[in-house]
Amino acid sequence: MTRAYPLVLLPLTLALLPHVLGCSGGDTDASSDGATSTSSSSGNGSGATGGSTTGATGGSTTATTGGGATTGGSTTTATTGGGTTTATTGGGTTEKFSFFVTSLVAMREQSGSQDGFGGDLRFGETGPGAGLRGADKICATIAEKSLPGAGGKTWRAFLSAAAGEDGKQVDAIDRIGEGPWYDRLGRLIASNKQDLLGERPAGAEGLGDDLPNEDGVPNHQPDPSQPEVDNHDTMTGSDEEGRLFGSTATCSDWTSAAADRNSKPRLGHSWPRNFGGGGPGGPGGGFNMAHWMSAHDAAGCTPGVNLVDAGGPGQGATSVGSGGGYGGIYCFALTP
Repeated sequence: MTRAYPLVLLPLTLALLPHVLGCSGGDTDASSDGATSTSSSSGNGSGATGGSTTGATGGSTTATTGGGATTGGSTTTATTGGGTTTATTGGGTTEKFSFFVTSLVAMREQSGSQDGFGGDLRFGETGPGAGLRGADKICATIAEKSLPGAGGKTWRAFLSAAAGEDGKQVDAIDRIGEGPWYDRLGRLIASNKQDLLGERPAGAEGLGDDLPNEDGVPNHQPDPSQPEVDNHDTMTGSDEEGRLFGSTATCSDWTSAAADRNSKPRLGHSWPRNFGGGGPGGPGGGFNMAHWMSAHDAAGCTPGVNLVDAGGPGQGATSVGSGGGYGGIYCFALTP
């Protein structure tokens, strides 16, 4: 008779434990429900005000192998706080990595601020088109950290702008290649641009209603050991066809984090937000709370994080995250 040894998986479980329990650096006053309450000023040099952080979540969980190699055909299954993630480390999966939503943990780390970047995504770039180039560099930097070698791909932030390097309008849908696009775990997000032109990406393998971050973790619950958080708002500056929403919808083409209430970046929703019926009106006019690339306007361009469902931005709010988010962006690689 063959005997079973269930404790064989113990080293894997222990190896993953720090990722499951880890919190983002600088988070304080963690409560039992997984939220933290942090108030901090922006550290990215923008001088923006109104960047308070409310209900910040703990760190995201990486349920994949950390190396850049994809040889071999082994499959690892890890149970993390009530959710099971299967990561295939070979057979043509993770090398396809070509889409993600930037996580709160990553945006805090890259900006050097608990409040994130706000609407200023220059990331050290200067001159015409600096906001778009900086955002692209943010995408590549985060991809490389998640999967060494992935940063060598050509990454594009899904952002529109009134003027690019040549002074002409830039539409997000024209920046990202032709597809297909896959998440960190090799799961299909969309086969082509046509699959993207709907409320939710068509063809996504169970991911369309909760788009994953750079670790392949659905963004609504970035730490599977903690409750879901209200972080749906994702900056795009785009309409429902992925084209420029308007001249004031891009935080001065992603170069400003100023508290200018006339500049309100257009947001999409990384997961559908349900207000129980909704309707016309709301921030910036009509809204579609299910649309991944164009749902409504943010309150403003200042850095800020809010992960607690408060029914929308509070009176006088000016931050990119005040309605439920942190100023995240979508990242696409031109080729899988």
